[in-house]
Amino acid sequence: MARVAPNPLCLHRFRPYLQASHSSPSLLKSTFHYQTKPRKFPTFSCQTNPDSSETSTPTEKEVLEPGPVSDDTKREDTGASQDSGSPEFPNKDVNKRIAVVSLLAAAGLFLSSRLDFGVSLKDISVAALPYEEALSNGKPTVVEFYADWCEVCRELAPDVYKVEQQYKDRVNFVMLNVDNTKWEQELDEFGVEGIPHFAFLDRQGNEEGNVVGRLPRKYLLENVEALARGEGSIPHARVVGQYSNAENRKVRSAVDPRSHG
Repeated sequence: MARVAPNPLCLHRFRPYLQASHSSPSLLKSTFHYQTKPRKFPTFSCQTNPDSSETSTPTEKEVLEPGPVSDDTKREDTGASQDSGSPEFPNKDVNKRIAVVSLLAAAGLFLSSRLDFGVSLKDISVAALPYEEALSNGKPTVVEFYADWCEVCRELAPDVYKVEQQYKDRVNFVMLNVDNTKWEQELDEFGVEGIPHFAFLDRQGNEEGNVVGRLPRKYLLENVEALARGEGSIPHARVVGQYSNAENRKVRSAVDPRSHG
């Protein structure tokens, strides 16, 4: 058996060599971890009516798996939808009661404005003092020229009645109908052109002033108060409001010469 001589060329045996990276093991580990780590992606949610006060920023949202819904929850959702879908109407009995109360209130207001104390222009004229007697009893006098067809006269009748009841013991109240031809001289004397015309006379029968037409009750009240105190003048000596034209009067003759109507 021949003997194998040693390698005469002194050839060395080479090991396979791979040049490794000089990177540190921690860097390799982090790189490998970065590549294998699962990524999270932001989830965007859209709103039907976005609120302008809130900024629209992406938020991470957890996805929940749908679970079983209980019967109680279903019943609550169904009841809520029915309540929101069907409006409630008031009871018919309540509507009827409200209508009746409103009708009674309107009727009461109408009657109180039209039938104040149940006084009418005719009632005041009948109860008025005769003109001749008023000039002779030594009291100051308020003379009202009126007509039955005068709308303003009828409207002021309740106010005249209130003032008369307050001062009837100290002041005379006389009513002269302009349709009566008996008072032609007085119409000219007091210069009556519109009605109602209120002439204020002192205790001697001298005129201190007059008020014509529709005016607040305080004008009549303050003038009568001045007459009752015996003052030499009245606060409203010449005031004219809305009135009816005296030229529209329906002339008629007096049945009774002593009649003041």
